[in-house]
Amino acid sequence: MKQYVIDELRLQDYEKVKGYLEETFGDSGVDGLYWMPLDASVLSDAQQAHGDCAPFFIALELGQDRLAAEMLIRTRSRVRCDCIHYADERQRNWLVQTVDAIFEKLEIVT
Repeated sequence: MKQYVIDELRLQDYEKVKGYLEETFGDSGVDGLYWMPLDASVLSDAQQAHGDCAPFFIALELGQDRLAAEMLIRTRSRVRCDCIHYADERQRNWLVQTVDAIFEKLEIVT
């Protein structure tokens, strides 16, 4: 699995990130897993064409010492579809910028 990982989180940073993710993205039903919606401006052609599969998400997995963002763009309505694929360059850049912005907002130095 391709991922963007920020590791070596301190406990106080873990608590900040956890609070932010819970408040912003809610509970996924799986401890430590959050569904971050992909911005519509970076959807691929296949994702734009599959309105019935929308919305699209990136899975964030928060552990006490790391945050891992999967590079696989998913839909919660289907397991397999042509619109489910690894992030392209625009989506990957958006993901990194978005996660980095969360850490900046929370004043966490990485």
